[in-house]
Amino acid sequence: MSSGSSNMRLKDLRPAPCEIEYKNMKFLITDRPTDQNISAYILELKKHNVLDVVRVCKPSYKTEELNKEGIAVTDLEFDDGTPPPSRVVEQWFEILKRRFRETPESCIAVHCIAGLGRAPVMVALALIELGMKYEDAVDFIRQKRRGAINAKQLAYLEKYRPKSRLKIKNGHKHGCSIQ
Repeated sequence: MSSGSSNMRLKDLRPAPCEIEYKNMKFLITDRPTDQNISAYILELKKHNVLDVVRVCKPSYKTEELNKEGIAVTDLEFDDGTPPPSRVVEQWFEILKRRFRETPESCIAVHCIAGLGRAPVMVALALIELGMKYEDAVDFIRQKRRGAINAKQLAYLEKYRPKSRLKIKNGHKHGCSIQ
């Protein structure tokens, strides 16, 4: 087997990054980059107008290159195969509210190791907060990311109750608000 075809096989094993858009919020679910492929990863992020990367697995690559490109990296690590703890969920929603208020046309990337468990769960939580039923959120993500979300995470999403943390007031997404 030539090295060209073995590289192609490796690429086929990992799902390609997928963009999920709903109610003017955009998310990019990816697998974990490495120090070796960070340049290609940055190009992919820029194609999607990503300004934030949320890492829900252990840090395994340097973030300097991303920071140099104006892409912030936030660590919200939690255990593989499990639902996120409430502090992670709260921080996730804070990032989403801030980013989409400051730069509505941007996209937020989120990754775990393979981009099939923890990262899709975080996006599903956002979709549920935005008014989608949990089954629809899971189907929506799985249409673009086959094999996403395990049984334990699915049970968590089924029990999750939205608290209108991302709801838009008065139907105006980016208008004035009295504080």
